[in-house]
Amino acid sequence: MRHPLPTKRLRIALGTWVAIEARAPRAEDEQPAIEAAYAAIGAVEAHMHPTRPGSDLSALNSAPLHSPVEVRPDTWHLLKLAQRLFVLSEGAFDPCLPSQPGRLSDVEIGSEEEDEEPTVICHAPVRLDLGGIAKGHAIDRAVATLGAMGCQSGLVNAGGDLRVFGDRKETVLLRRGTEFHPRELENAALAVSDLDATERPEEHQGYYSCVDVGRVSPSFTQRYAAVVAQEATIADALTKCVLLCPNDLTARILLEFEAHSV
Repeated sequence: MRHPLPTKRLRIALGTWVAIEARAPRAEDEQPAIEAAYAAIGAVEAHMHPTRPGSDLSALNSAPLHSPVEVRPDTWHLLKLAQRLFVLSEGAFDPCLPSQPGRLSDVEIGSEEEDEEPTVICHAPVRLDLGGIAKGHAIDRAVATLGAMGCQSGLVNAGGDLRVFGDRKETVLLRRGTEFHPRELENAALAVSDLDATERPEEHQGYYSCVDVGRVSPSFTQRYAAVVAQEATIADALTKCVLLCPNDLTARILLEFEAHSV
């Protein structure tokens, strides 16, 4: 007989606590699926780390200028999404840290061919760091892995950014000042970001530096953003747009991805 509760696990990954919950028709399939989901998260963490030897970003950040660098398909797709957001946000969404002069517009992302690894070319010195979007991508990879291994519903929560799928529902509390507002998620993802000039995560400096160097006016920046989207990658990325773009531009970007700010 099927046990009444899903399998749940909690581990450290992506620099935070990651909780995974899975429910499958057969209870014995849940633990292997969760193990595979954590492995998928670990792969994203390794391949997209900005300095770890063997990572795609480390290779790009240290490559000679104008030289093609082969990257994994996951990295290529995430860089393509970042490039799209860079254009839509008029440069506000930029995962290039200010420690190097290059911006995402200096990165040429080649076409993806089925018979070869995709390539990326840097035409100016860059320090790419996808910390503001890769967490969401890791969550999505974990959810995809759970589904591929037969799980019909579940949840992946990485430090407050989360995605639920199947018939699983989750009520989260969003804080506004001293008040908390409940929000129910079903087959959706939620991500939050906080613009704090004194406590910004190091990996987010690429996005937030556009305020510091005057690329965007601080007069329309918000201090807090929460976005609901179908995928955690999109929700994670769009919080940066909500924080850094004027309201009319933010509205167009959210509509482009069928997401909404909450």
